[in-house]
Amino acid sequence: MTAGLGVMTYTVLDQARADLEGTLARLADLGYLGVETYGLVEHFGPARVRDAISAAGLTLTSAHTPFPAGRDGEALLDTNEELGAGILVWSMEREEFDSPDAVRRGVERVNEAAERAAGRGMRVAYHNHFAEFSQVFGGRRAYDLLLELLDDRVLVELDAYWAVMGGADPAEVLSSLGGRARLVHVKDGPAVSYEDDVMVPIGEGRIDWDRTLTAPSGLRWHIVELERLHIDTFEALRRSYRHLTGRGLSRGAHVPAPAEELS
Repeated sequence: MTAGLGVMTYTVLDQARADLEGTLARLADLGYLGVETYGLVEHFGPARVRDAISAAGLTLTSAHTPFPAGRDGEALLDTNEELGAGILVWSMEREEFDSPDAVRRGVERVNEAAERAAGRGMRVAYHNHFAEFSQVFGGRRAYDLLLELLDDRVLVELDAYWAVMGGADPAEVLSSLGGRARLVHVKDGPAVSYEDDVMVPIGEGRIDWDRTLTAPSGLRWHIVELERLHIDTFEALRRSYRHLTGRGLSRGAHVPAPAEELS
């Protein structure tokens, strides 16, 4: 089945903090099926966010939240249990890919989180930036070392845009991950600068989404994240939805536009 289409709430963070229920309702009206939370639970509390997602008719795809490890681990699990999150997504820091030893130390935290999350019936997923792919040790990408060291219970949320920034082909990465890749962040733009890129609606930038999203994988959700925009956020989300569903790449709530209208 074609993966469902969701939105990472960082995309609409300002709007949602001003009007949580109204913003989620607008996403549903556009045809999006789910959301990955970021920055809302800290503002509103898990119960209100959970209820607002449900009231909008959306699915909670995942929660973008720090790995539940160390002294704050149980509190993080408590919060996400109340939210109703089944998958907790986070990243290691850029400097943790400076050397193989740094990668190994960072992975200890992720694997601890996976163990603790499993005790609550949750899964942890790893979200990449670009250093995982740009850093190479003896001809081997840091990402490959990372995957080797991660607990088998750790899922993957591939950020295809940052993979391209790191010099990787996201279609090839997804194919190699197989069923481990459950989520993918879908963003588009020039793919030039990690700090300064301005995003554009999906299909209007550099990324080959037709190839990436049809690669064999275990993806269940395509999650649109548009971090910086020069146009109205909801207009960008509308055009992104139209592109992804109209080309049959993602599944939404509305009937997609005919293909000829997308040329």
